[in-house]
Amino acid sequence: MEQEYDVIVLGTGLKECILSGLMSLNGKRVLHIDKNPYYGGESASISPLEELYKKFKFPGHPKSSGRGKEWNVDLIPKFFLASGQLVKILVHTEVTRYLDFKVVEGSYIYKGGKVHKVPATDKEADTSDLMGMFDKRRFKKLLLFALNLDMRNPRTHHDVDPHKTTTRELFHRFDLGQDVIEFIGHAIAIHNSESYLDQPCLETINRIRLYSESLSRHRNSPYLYPVYGLGELPQGFARLSAEYGGTFLLNREVDEIVMENGKVKAVKSEGKLFYCKQLICDPSYVHSRVRKVGQVIRVICLLNHPVKHTHDASSCQIVIPQTQLSRKSDIYISVVSYTHSVAPDGMYIATVSTTIETINPDKEVQPALELLEPILQKFVSVSNLMVPNEDGKKSQIFVTCSYDSTSHVEAECEDIKAMYHRLTGADLCFRGSRHQSQNSDND
Repeated sequence: MEQEYDVIVLGTGLKECILSGLMSLNGKRVLHIDKNPYYGGESASISPLEELYKKFKFPGHPKSSGRGKEWNVDLIPKFFLASGQLVKILVHTEVTRYLDFKVVEGSYIYKGGKVHKVPATDKEADTSDLMGMFDKRRFKKLLLFALNLDMRNPRTHHDVDPHKTTTRELFHRFDLGQDVIEFIGHAIAIHNSESYLDQPCLETINRIRLYSESLSRHRNSPYLYPVYGLGELPQGFARLSAEYGGTFLLNREVDEIVMENGKVKAVKSEGKLFYCKQLICDPSYVHSRVRKVGQVIRVICLLNHPVKHTHDASSCQIVIPQTQLSRKSDIYISVVSYTHSVAPDGMYIATVSTTIETINPDKEVQPALELLEPILQKFVSVSNLMVPNEDGKKSQIFVTCSYDSTSHVEAECEDIKAMYHRLTGADLCFRGSRHQSQNSDND
C-alpha cells in the first residue's frame, strides 16, 4: 500500500464519498479511512432491521414488521430534486451506472391542521384548496415571471432588480396573500425559515425555477430517491473513487492527525503513518476544529399503512411550515416504503426531523407524529449541528458540516461545492458526463 497520498478522507458519509470520488476523478491519489465497518457514517442505511433495534438499544423486533433483511432504514433520509445539483453530480461522474432511482410520489404541506397536496399539474392547481381563486391567478402570474426571467434581458425584469428587490417586496408586488407566500416559500422554494423574505429575490426565483424544472421531468413530483435507500449513494461514489485508484480502509481507528508548521502532514491510524497534502473529514474526527450551532431531532417511524390524506402515497414529503406551529423552523416528514425497496410489502418508513428550539424536543415533533398514527415503532435521535471553525485553507484540513434537518439534499450540495472550491481553487462545473455519453440522464 502506498504511504503518500494527495488527499486522505476520514469518514464515508455522503459528502465525504462524493468529494473523494471527485478528487479521484481529478487524478488525485486518495486514501479513504472510516472507523466504522460500514459505509455511510452518520447518513448510513441500516439493514437488517435487527441492526436498527441494536443501534437504538431496543430488544428484538416485532414479528409484524416482516423479514428484517427486507428493511433498509436511512438514518438521515434526504430526497433530491430531479434537476438539482446532486443529479448533476451523479450524471457528471456517471455514478448513475451504479444506482437506480424512483420518483417520490408527492409533495404535501400542512395548513390549518390538515395535510394538503402541493399542486403538480395545472388541473391540481385549479382544484387545490391551498389557495382561493384570486390567489391562484396571482400565483400563476408570479410563476410566469419567475420562469421567464432572463438576467441578460432587462425587459423580462418588469422593474424588479433581482439583486436588490427583496422577496418580501416581490411578493407584495404580485399582491400575494399570506397562505400563498407560505406555500411558495416553504413547499416550492423549500426555504426552512422566514429570513429569505428580506433577502434579494434572485435566490427564491432560482429555487422556484429549479422546482418547476424538476417537476416538468417527472410530472407527479419533483423529487427522486434511490432504490434501496440513500446508503447506496456513498457506496456508488466509493466505487467511482476505487475505479480511479482510490484506496479504502474500513473499520480502522484514527489515532492522530499529524501537523507540521500548522499544516496537515499525515494521519496516524493503528500505529501506521499515511502522509497527505490535504485532509477531508466529517466533524466526528476533529472535535477541536468544529463548533456546535444547534441540534436536530429525528424520529424514524415504522408504519404498516400510508400516511392519512396523502392519497395513499407510497412515498412523499410533508412540510409543516414554522408559522403553522408558532415556530422558527419548519418540521419535515419524509415517507418511503416497499416501492423503493427499503421495507417489506405494505410497510412504510416515515422520518420526522426539525431543528430543536426548546428543552423539550419530543413535544416539538408531536404534531408531526400525530399525522403518522398509528406508529408500530419509533426510534428517536438527537444530534448536534456542527460546523468547522475555519475554511481549512491554512491547515489544509477541510471539514464538512453536519446534516441539517431538511428532507432534501440542497444544503449538502452547497457544502460540497464550497468545499470543492476551497480544495481545488476551481468551481465544480458540470458539462454532461465525464465521457459525454448521451444516455446518462435516464433517471
